[in-house]
Amino acid sequence: MNAKRILQLAGLSGALAVGLGAFGAHSLEALLIQNGRLDTFQTAVNYHFYHTLALFGIGILATLKPNWKGIAFSAWCMILGMLIFSGSLYVLSVSGITWLGAITPLGGLAFILGWISIAYFSFKNK
Repeated sequence: MNAKRILQLAGLSGALAVGLGAFGAHSLEALLIQNGRLDTFQTAVNYHFYHTLALFGIGILATLKPNWKGIAFSAWCMILGMLIFSGSLYVLSVSGITWLGAITPLGGLAFILGWISIAYFSFKNK
């Protein structure tokens, strides 16, 4: 994945995070309160935003350092983390399907791997 694609995905992810955050705050608030998942939904939105910014930073890094090997791996980890971590919390919040909480930590592991890979590749590449 090249820098341009990473930045495109970061832009789309940011727009989605804003949209889901607004939708949750305005249209889903009653359902989220009824399900007791308002805080869970907010956690999903927060992590979605944090890691969208990380993805954007990776895209900028890929633009500045186009020869760095492994930067796409870091981007994929962030994307996978957003899909699994935030995605499972979004669905759990509106559906009440509690077993989804069991896969949420896998998304967290993807985030951790993404952050570690950024550090690793910054040491490895010049």
